[in-house]
Amino acid sequence: MPGYPIPAAEPSVETWARNSRFLASVARVDTVAAARAGLARIRARYPDASHHVYAFAVGHGATVVHGLSDDGEPGGTAGRPVLAVVQGSGLGDVMVVVSRYFGGTRLGTGGLVRAYTEAAQAVLAVTPTAEKVTQLWFCLSVAYPQYQACRQALASLGATVVDEQYGAEVEISGWVREELGAQLNGAVQDASAGRARLGWVSPP
Repeated sequence: MPGYPIPAAEPSVETWARNSRFLASVARVDTVAAARAGLARIRARYPDASHHVYAFAVGHGATVVHGLSDDGEPGGTAGRPVLAVVQGSGLGDVMVVVSRYFGGTRLGTGGLVRAYTEAAQAVLAVTPTAEKVTQLWFCLSVAYPQYQACRQALASLGATVVDEQYGAEVEISGWVREELGAQLNGAVQDASAGRARLGWVSPP
């Protein structure tokens, strides 16, 4: 699976709607358990907030898991609008928590939807992103005469060499992007005339 964008930082942004204060926070979460921990961390940061509305996307694309909560706000006025913003952002492994301090004036259904939508949009607008790359770790055994050709094959596909051991053969280990695994195998076989042995190993 190709890489996908994730949060590179966890900013917070303050917005207001008719005397109610909204503090929107981003957390990077790569499991549902991490989302629970992130929510607990933000609840502890703003313990006196009236509500802690959240939505998250763990994973990306076909394997994404979503979660949301209105946390006491009228059904559909808080968690679902935040989730819509999260989905529209294109980010994976992300949670947005909007902590509301009630200001004494009721916002109504439409006002709540707008307020939570705008808070989520505001914090994601200032969230820097990075690419999450799924890696395959390899161990390549190659005879000395084919070593340089295989090293060039690794470099051509952007593989990262972490270690080399020199014995009867050269043992090269490192990682490559998951979607390039099959190409890497073909490239080293071509480079070594079928003599190299490529295996996939557990990450160190």
